[in-house]
Amino acid sequence: MRTVFSKSSLFVAALCALLALPAQAALKVFATVPEWAALAQEIGGDRVEVYRATNGLQDPHRIDAKPSLIARARSADLVVATGAELEVGWLPLVLRESGNSRVQPGQPGYFEAARFVALRDKPARLDRAEGDVHAGGNPHVQTDPRNLLKVGEALSLRLAELDPANAAAYQSGWNSFSARMREAIARWEKAAAPLAGVPILVQHKAFPYLIAWLGMKEVGSLEAKPGLEPSSAQLAAVVARQATTPARMVIRPAYQYDAPSRWVSAQAKIPAVVLPFTVGGTPEAKDLFSLYDDTLRRLLQALNE
Repeated sequence: MRTVFSKSSLFVAALCALLALPAQAALKVFATVPEWAALAQEIGGDRVEVYRATNGLQDPHRIDAKPSLIARARSADLVVATGAELEVGWLPLVLRESGNSRVQPGQPGYFEAARFVALRDKPARLDRAEGDVHAGGNPHVQTDPRNLLKVGEALSLRLAELDPANAAAYQSGWNSFSARMREAIARWEKAAAPLAGVPILVQHKAFPYLIAWLGMKEVGSLEAKPGLEPSSAQLAAVVARQATTPARMVIRPAYQYDAPSRWVSAQAKIPAVVLPFTVGGTPEAKDLFSLYDDTLRRLLQALNE
C-alpha cells in the first residue's frame, strides 16, 4: 500500500525538523569589569552571552579568585580584561585554574582593552614602596568615553575573528554603537565646558583619563601613595594646601570608602563627589551612556554648589 503525503504535510514535517535543530550557540564572553561587559553586549547583542566577573561597587584590583569565576572562565570563548595589571592579583589564577587553553594570554580568546589605548601616568620608577603602581600606566581607561571607541573597534574585530559566521552582525553592532557614542561625546563635551580648568582633589588616582578629557586640573591626592590609606597627617596636609592651592571639590570612585573625602570636604568646605566610575557604580549609571550622563551631572552639580 502506497502512502501519499500532501504538500502541506511535507511542509509541516520540514518545519518541525528545522525547529528541532539546535540553535547556534552564543559566543561566551567573560568580562572582568562592568564596562567591558557592557561594551561586549552593545557590539554582540544576542550573538554573545556575557558574564560580568565584578560589579560597580567592587575594587577591581582586589577580587578573590573564587571557584565560580574559575568555572565561568572554563567555559568561556573570550575573556575581555582591562590589562595594564589591573587584574594581576586574581585573573592569572582564574585563567590558570580554568584549564581553558582558548582564553590564555596570547591566544585569540584573550583580549586586553589597555593595549588599544595610550596609557597615562607611567611610573618613572618601579617600586612597590611607592604604592599600587602599574608598570604600563594607569589602567582606568574607561573614564574617558573616547577610549571606548578605540577598544570597541578592536573588540568587534576580535569577536568576528572568533565567530566569523556572525561577523556582519558584529560589524553592524559596532557601527550602531560607535555612531551613538560619537553623538553622545559631542553632547557631553558641550555640557562639560564649565569644568575646564577647575581644580580638584582626588581620593585615589582613578580619574586621569576623565580629568584630561574634561580639561580639569588635579591639584592633589588624598592618598600619599596610590592604593595606600591616607593618614590623618596626610589629610591635614591636603586641607592646609587649600590656602595656597584651593580645590573646588574632592572626587572618589563609588567603590572606595568615603571617610577620607568626607573629612576633607568638611574641613575645606568643598563638595565631596562620588562618581560611578563604571556601569553600576551608582543607581543612575545603568549602561555606558548613562555612566557618563551621571558623571557629568554630579560634577556640574558640585561646581554649582
